[in-house]
Amino acid sequence: MGRRSLFGLAALAVAFAYSATGASAATQIARTIPFAANAGASTAVQQECQVQTLVPQGIQQAGADVTLVDAPAKGGRWLELTISEVHAPGGGLFSGPKWLTVAGTLYDRGKKIGSFRAKRLTTGMRSTCGSLAKIAQVIGQDIAGWLAAPSMNAEIGDAR
Repeated sequence: MGRRSLFGLAALAVAFAYSATGASAATQIARTIPFAANAGASTAVQQECQVQTLVPQGIQQAGADVTLVDAPAKGGRWLELTISEVHAPGGGLFSGPKWLTVAGTLYDRGKKIGSFRAKRLTTGMRSTCGSLAKIAQVIGQDIAGWLAAPSMNAEIGDAR
């Protein structure tokens, strides 16, 4: 075998090994994430504000290497998210600050490799859903940043 053939085989082996580790695979996130049973979100917020889809979209729009899926494949790399707290009384800016907390756990081939609690709050928006949409976008940016260097038990955004 010539030198070129050996070099080509070696390059192919390195590329295969790299892809087999999942290093180049995007992190999967459910396109719709659940509210925790005790999150405190009113029925109106759950049905009208679309926070369940806005957080995953915010992560993707922030430039993180993620793929939104209906159900993450548990054999690859996935981020499990739950909306753990919502404070969003109706009345827009007249009802005071709104906040949202999201808990997340990052898995790689079944092994837990990171976890966080992200929280953001806002005041001054005209509508409750508008406030939550802005918060979801900023939390998405926070989570995208964390995905670049995940750690265990991180407190991100206003959760610090």
